[in-house]
Amino acid sequence: MNKSIETLALAGMLLLANSVGAQDKNFYVFLCLGQSNMEGFPGIEDQDRSPGDSRFQVLATVDFQTPERKAGNWYPAVPPLCRPSAGLCPADFFGRSLVAQLPKEIKVGVVNVAVAGCKIELFDKQNYSSYAATAPEWMKTAIAAYDGNPYQKLVDMGRVAQKSGVIKGILLHQGESNTGDEQWPAKVRAVYMNLLKDLDLKAEEVPLIAGEVVGTNQKGLCASMNQIIARLPTEIPTAHIVSSKGCVVRSDNLHFSPEGYRELGRRYAQAMLPLLGYDSARVK
Repeated sequence: MNKSIETLALAGMLLLANSVGAQDKNFYVFLCLGQSNMEGFPGIEDQDRSPGDSRFQVLATVDFQTPERKAGNWYPAVPPLCRPSAGLCPADFFGRSLVAQLPKEIKVGVVNVAVAGCKIELFDKQNYSSYAATAPEWMKTAIAAYDGNPYQKLVDMGRVAQKSGVIKGILLHQGESNTGDEQWPAKVRAVYMNLLKDLDLKAEEVPLIAGEVVGTNQKGLCASMNQIIARLPTEIPTAHIVSSKGCVVRSDNLHFSPEGYRELGRRYAQAMLPLLGYDSARVK
């Protein structure tokens, strides 16, 4: 073999080895997307501000000033996880509950891209721009934080996360803005399949966990959407639904309170643990 070619080949193998070696198979990463309840309605109680187990991390998808974070870097998972203006969200207690139950050598990371008020169409990689163009100005500000394309931002940050860990699941909380849309399950399937393709993932290894919106028992304004959300597993065999029944809500009957987000997050963890091969019975 020509000496220069041999040198290039060796350099390539070393780069590959370094790349593979950087990925921690015990670092479980979860992508999170949706609208305001996945953002976390503004409001963080003091009990949630203290750093928990250092094994729970968040990949910043935008720059933060307080706490200071740079997009694309990992930090201790202290709320807000989505954007600086957001609050406690289901991903917070999802991660806290997981690390409390998983073996000590396993870490958990979340990547959260969510936009209050958005329809699922905002995550349609082919047609998002036409939807975004019709969005109100306050929503356009949130969309702009993701460089105008929340779906692509989630993919880009997912690729960054894959350098450190392994994507094990996708968490969704969205539907209020699509209430009554019978095509919603098919639209979610398209988003899910695009994420799998763009991140080179397999459905059987990366389930989708979707949470209900505020239900009829809580006089939810969009409660009828839960009947449509319940059909998601017929479109996506690897999808699982998390009940919102009994999760405390705010007076607007649309958003959960911090207490409600804690319980909803625990339920997401309960749904995910057996899919990871662990017992979910003791999630607290």
